[in-house]
Amino acid sequence: MELGIRAVKPREFEAEALVIGCYENSDKGKGIVEEIDKSLSGLISRLKEKGEIKCKSGEITVIHTTGQIAPERVVMAGLGKVEEFKPDVIRQVVASACRTLAKKGVSDVSVCFTPDILDGGSNELLSQLVAEGAILGSWSFKKYVTGEKNGNGVKQLTVLVASEDEVSAMQEGIHKGEALAQAANLARDMINEPGNFMRPEDMVAVAREVARTHNLEINVMEESQMQELGMEAVLAVGRGSSNPPRFMILRYQGRQSEEIDLALVGKAVTFDSGGISIKPSSNMETMKMDMAGGASVIGAISAIAALKPAINVVVLVAAVENLPGSKAQRPGDVVKSMSGKTIEVISTDAEGRMTLADVVTYAGKLGARRIVDVATLTGACIIALGEVTTAVFGNNQEFCNMVVSAGDEAGEYMWQMPMYPEYKEQYKSDVADMKNVGGRDAGAITAAMFVGEFAGDNPWVHLDIAGTAMISKDRKYWTKGGTGIPVRTLTNLALKLAETIK
Repeated sequence: MELGIRAVKPREFEAEALVIGCYENSDKGKGIVEEIDKSLSGLISRLKEKGEIKCKSGEITVIHTTGQIAPERVVMAGLGKVEEFKPDVIRQVVASACRTLAKKGVSDVSVCFTPDILDGGSNELLSQLVAEGAILGSWSFKKYVTGEKNGNGVKQLTVLVASEDEVSAMQEGIHKGEALAQAANLARDMINEPGNFMRPEDMVAVAREVARTHNLEINVMEESQMQELGMEAVLAVGRGSSNPPRFMILRYQGRQSEEIDLALVGKAVTFDSGGISIKPSSNMETMKMDMAGGASVIGAISAIAALKPAINVVVLVAAVENLPGSKAQRPGDVVKSMSGKTIEVISTDAEGRMTLADVVTYAGKLGARRIVDVATLTGACIIALGEVTTAVFGNNQEFCNMVVSAGDEAGEYMWQMPMYPEYKEQYKSDVADMKNVGGRDAGAITAAMFVGEFAGDNPWVHLDIAGTAMISKDRKYWTKGGTGIPVRTLTNLALKLAETIK
C-alpha cells in the first residue's frame, strides 16, 4: 500500500472513496461532515434522519456521490460515543473501511479526519493511527492460494489535510504508523507460514533479510556452537527433528554505548507436535504458530531500526522443531541448562519454557539491563484470558507497568498476573533443581515463574501470547490467523525507554 498526504479540500480530491468520521453524540469533526453533506444536497442528513447512519462505533456506511463531488463514494465511519472513544477506534474504523471498500473493488482511498476528533491528540498521532489501521486492515495471507496475492485490496491511501503547514507532522505520523504496521505484518506472514516453509533455517533467512534491510548486526549459531555454550535445554527440545536448531542474535545500536538497554527474547518452536508427549491430532495444524514469539521480536527490531530511537536492543531467538523422533528427549530425562540448573522433563510438550531458560540465561550473560521474553507458552493462558488479552508476568513492577502502558498505546490488551512464591512448590523436583511442569493448576503462572528462575535480578517481563498470537475469527484490524501481537507493544516500549535512558 502506498501512503501519501495532500493539502486539499476533501470534496475536490479525486479518489474512488473518501472516508470521514462521525460521533454519535458530539460535534467533534462535524465541520467536514457538514461540508460534504452540503455538497451532496443534504443526503447525509437525510440518511441520519432515517436511521441509516447512526455513527455507532465501527459502523461503516458507503454513499455513492453520483458525480456531485470528486470522490466517487463517501464512507461514513462511526466513532461511537465520545465518552467511550479511544484512539484505537481510528485504527479500527480505517481498517474496516479499507476491507469494506476492497470487497467492492476499490483500490484508491482518501481519508480526512481532523485532530479535534482526538481528545488532546495531534496531527502526528492521527496520521499514525490511520496508517496503522489501513496497513493492518488490508493485510491478508494468500501466498498458497493459486492466482491470489497477499494483501489484496486498497493500493493507495491519501490522508487529506487543510493546509501545507500540517503536512510535516502528518508525514512523521505516517512514517511511524507504517513502520509499526509493516513490522506486525512481517510477523503475521511468518506465523501463517506452514511448518514445512517456516523451519529453523527459514526463520534465519527472514532474520538475515531484516538485518540486511536495516543494516543490523546478526550472528547465527549452529548446533555445535550452541553445544559449546551449554545450551542443552534448547538442544534437548530439537533432538527429535531432522531440522537442526539455530540461535539468532540481532543487534540494533541506537546510541554510543556498549550497554544492552533491552533484550527481546522470542520463543520459536517452528512446529510443536508435543514430542514424545504428543498432542492430540485435532487442531495440531495450528502449532505452526508456536514460533510467534520469535516472529514478534524479529518484527519488533525491524520497526525499532526503522524508527531509530536512541537505545541499544538485542533480539535473541532459538529456533527449534519439536518432533517425536528416535533421538527425542523423553519424559523423565534430566537436562542441564546453560545456567547450570537442572531440569526434570515431566512433559516434552512443555518445551518452550526450556528453550527460554537457556536464551534468557544468555541475555543475562550479555549484561542486558532489561529482558522481555515473548512466548506462546501455555494453554492455561488461553483458558484464563482467551484470544483477547496477553498475560504479563514480571519481577519489576515499574517495568511491568511500562509494558502494559505500551500495549494500551498499541491497542494490544495486556493484563498482569500474580507471581506469589507459594507457586514455586508446584514445580519442585525430587531428582533435579526443578520440573518443567507444575501441574494443571495455575499453569500459566508456574510456567512464567519457571522462566523467571533464569532471569536472575535483571528487570524481566514475560508475555504469554498463547491466546493472542493467532485468532480464530476476524477482530478489530486483525483477520483470522496470526496477529503480530505484541510487535507494536515492544516497539512502543523501546521508544519510551529511549526517552528515559541516559
